[in-house]
Amino acid sequence: MSYQALYRVWRPRTFQDVVGQTHITRTLQNAIMQEKFSHAYLFSGPRGTGKTSAAKIFAKTINCEHAPVKEPCNECSACRGIQDGSISDVIEIDAASNTSVDDIREIRDKVKYAASSVPYKVYIIDEVHMISVNAFNALLKTLEEPPKHVVFILATTEPHKIPLTIISRCQRFDFKPIPNQAITERMRGIVEAENITVSQEALDTVALAAEGGMRDALSILDQAISYSEDHVELEDVLAVTGAVSQQILTEMTAAMYEKDAQLALKKLDTLIQGGKDPGRFVYDLIYYLRDLLLYKSAPSLEGVLERATIDEDFKQLADKVSAAWIQDAIVRLNQCQQEIKWTNSPKVFIEIALLTITNQYTATDQHGESTVEPAVTKLATKIDSLEKELQAIKQQSKTESTNTSTNERKQRSAPRSTKNGYKIPYDKIRNVLQVASKTNLKQMQAQWGSFLSQLKSTSPPAHAKIQDSKPVVASDDTLIVEFKYEIHCSLFMDNRDTIESVLATVAGKDLTIIPVPEKNWEDIKQEYIKQMGKSNTEQEEDKGDPIVEEARKLVGDDLLEIHD
Repeated sequence: MSYQALYRVWRPRTFQDVVGQTHITRTLQNAIMQEKFSHAYLFSGPRGTGKTSAAKIFAKTINCEHAPVKEPCNECSACRGIQDGSISDVIEIDAASNTSVDDIREIRDKVKYAASSVPYKVYIIDEVHMISVNAFNALLKTLEEPPKHVVFILATTEPHKIPLTIISRCQRFDFKPIPNQAITERMRGIVEAENITVSQEALDTVALAAEGGMRDALSILDQAISYSEDHVELEDVLAVTGAVSQQILTEMTAAMYEKDAQLALKKLDTLIQGGKDPGRFVYDLIYYLRDLLLYKSAPSLEGVLERATIDEDFKQLADKVSAAWIQDAIVRLNQCQQEIKWTNSPKVFIEIALLTITNQYTATDQHGESTVEPAVTKLATKIDSLEKELQAIKQQSKTESTNTSTNERKQRSAPRSTKNGYKIPYDKIRNVLQVASKTNLKQMQAQWGSFLSQLKSTSPPAHAKIQDSKPVVASDDTLIVEFKYEIHCSLFMDNRDTIESVLATVAGKDLTIIPVPEKNWEDIKQEYIKQMGKSNTEQEEDKGDPIVEEARKLVGDDLLEIHD
């Protein structure tokens, strides 16, 4: 068999050929030129990104007859021998099949012998994470202090499985997924050299399907070349990869957004009957919607799109579809993607997901905004009117309260210090009572548990100082909190900023907390009720009195005492 796969024929032979890893190749080249390269390296990253190729190029470069050089000449006997594997001083080991302690001990025993043909003996251990724990322990000492003529290069796709004691003895280089544009440019050069005609759309689709791996890209391209006749087109790549064309994804998305469930389900059935992989279809649709959302949010992000090319249909769809609809569709498709992993009937779950997305805004408009019912509008108008009347009543009550004697007002107005040094702000509390509402208080009481829980995780000391408390009065911007003991009020003031910050996160708005001791709050409450009320015997005839009604709304009938 004379034919060789493209990824083998076009395997990188120089650092320049290692696409998309400039941050690594430049570092290695500089180290080689300065003759400051390390005794051990760890190359980690996704499959097909050039780890073992870079290791072999490194071995050729440090052993090249023209060293120190930035690139191997690939002409001298050392370079050619390492390239074809005839030089035994560069040893490539597959750790997946050499995992035992004995295999590592063999390396350890032979490492002390000098290289026979080239200056440096290089051990390239691929998939090193497959080595057993005991084997790693056997390698530790050798890896830390190898002979001067030995270099270890460990390659892995799963660095988290390697013991930290090994990682700390190596210089680590992380290979990253290769950008689609770099993959496309590399493939364009290869097909031109091979004299093969491939359309640009086909190359772009191959790069997308490769997901950052050059070896995967060349394997897919090889399959597409074999599948096609003379000219590789987009349809050939789609047939080989099982992917779905952008035109179908655009039509499917438009059908769901326009609530054409029949068309969406018909297209899905055609795809499945045509042999497309259901999981791959959902995967492609999620990334297509992701690209649609990014383009709609910021058209300048064209360079980061992963599954879409910006054609006229794509632009029109982006103008039409709302961001809220796209986000909801992605969430539902992601749920579908998880569900079809564990079922023998993936088509059913995809159909349910498509129907759910199509009908998701039955009770709302196409932009994801709720349709306001006429009754709700009427109720909102009525509430607004009542709030205005209530404000007028409060203003009247405030005017009448100014007739209180000067001495009594001074006595009540001055902040009184407790024995623990905390001054109760009576004026502020009375002002809050004037504008407080039961609705605000109930809302805060419902959120109090969540607030305490979040405060505990944020600042345990602050939580300890407010945990024995409860909200008793609430307005739109202020909360009166009752503490059991006076000392807790003073301690609260030391942590006020932290506590109010967490409360704002939970409540969704800034609130000022006024602490008050339990015994003082009872006096203030009775004083306020006395001020607002009249005699119990006149309660029935005073039901229409707006002041009495306001006090009743605030504290309830059980705490209300009306005196003349």
